[in-house]
Amino acid sequence: MAGLLIDAQKCIGCGRCAKACANGGVRIEGEKRDRRAVATGDCVYCGACVDACPVGAIRIDRGEAAGAADLASFHGIWVFCQTDRAGELVPVAFELLGRARELAAVRGCEVVAVLGEGADAPAGNAAQLIAAGADRVLACRDDRLAENDSECYARLICDLARGRKPEIILYGATNFGRELAPGVAVRLQTGLTADCTVLAMDEQTGLLHQTRPAFGGNLMATIMCPSHRPQMATVRPGVFKAPEPDAMRTGEVEEVALAADARPRVRVVEHAKPSDEPSIRDAERLVVVGRGIGGKKNLKLVRRFAEAIGAEIGCTRPVVEAGWLEYRHQVGQTGVSVAPKLLVSLGVSGAIQHLAGIGGAECVVAVNEDPDAPILSAANYAVVGDCIEFMNAYLR
Repeated sequence: MAGLLIDAQKCIGCGRCAKACANGGVRIEGEKRDRRAVATGDCVYCGACVDACPVGAIRIDRGEAAGAADLASFHGIWVFCQTDRAGELVPVAFELLGRARELAAVRGCEVVAVLGEGADAPAGNAAQLIAAGADRVLACRDDRLAENDSECYARLICDLARGRKPEIILYGATNFGRELAPGVAVRLQTGLTADCTVLAMDEQTGLLHQTRPAFGGNLMATIMCPSHRPQMATVRPGVFKAPEPDAMRTGEVEEVALAADARPRVRVVEHAKPSDEPSIRDAERLVVVGRGIGGKKNLKLVRRFAEAIGAEIGCTRPVVEAGWLEYRHQVGQTGVSVAPKLLVSLGVSGAIQHLAGIGGAECVVAVNEDPDAPILSAANYAVVGDCIEFMNAYLR
């Protein structure tokens, strides 16, 4: 499926292509008159080497790279399962496996977890993935994967995908997932939909319907990739609910290897100290405030109310922009997607991008003076009234 083609008869081994490539997609091999350019597995098909070649020895066959000829040969749903610095699986991996399991039931295919770990990673991650819904785990233990390096992980996923042809690959929209997925998409010459909030499967066509907010959150767009495989999407943490682990589930763990010539191009010299503040993403109870609370002065009352019900505090984007709360409190498509057991919404109108961020909440109680506020339609319990009076009534 490699789309970078080098004519060895034309190539003069000048090395201009290798110097022009910023991704290590071309290297020069041989000595003196036998020097020739050779394509590696790291090509992203940007065309820089084609422009740099003085003899026209390099071209990109995008049709061959896209692998669009035989869509029927692609089968299975893959989930990239990220680990943190301690080698533990991040929660979004389980959330994606749960949704992948539902999609696979419609499609009638297997769910495959792709797991990369350092050689000293704790044991048991593969078993957790099987318990969460994976039929097979492709596990690679290699010190080059100890850090979340996008070059090495992209090489691993691309090499596996070219040989095994999955029809879908899902990634968590973490900082690393957002870095990794586009690199894989370019190398495999396929599509990618970022920050999805809904994933649905068309049983007849096998097309993955990938829905995400568009045009600044003013509408929801459903995107499909009809001509290329694998279909790929990133999903924000907290959008889907993680399934209850089933220790009785069985599956296969297959050891796979990272290519010997895969090398990280970035050296980590220091890790930033993690914040001691609790993340609202993990809160079981959450109070979310909008501009309807009246002003920053009323946050003192909000904090008393949140403390009384054992909740963390979140907010809408306008509240952050007004300087009332810090960005880490922002809930929505441009903030954090949350899935608490209880969410109390105070003075929030309910823009599309905000509703997309609270879709995983089990129970939503919304208080708003506007009876036509969209948040009221999305709530399990709606209160038309003043949110300040609501909090005072509870605290009395």
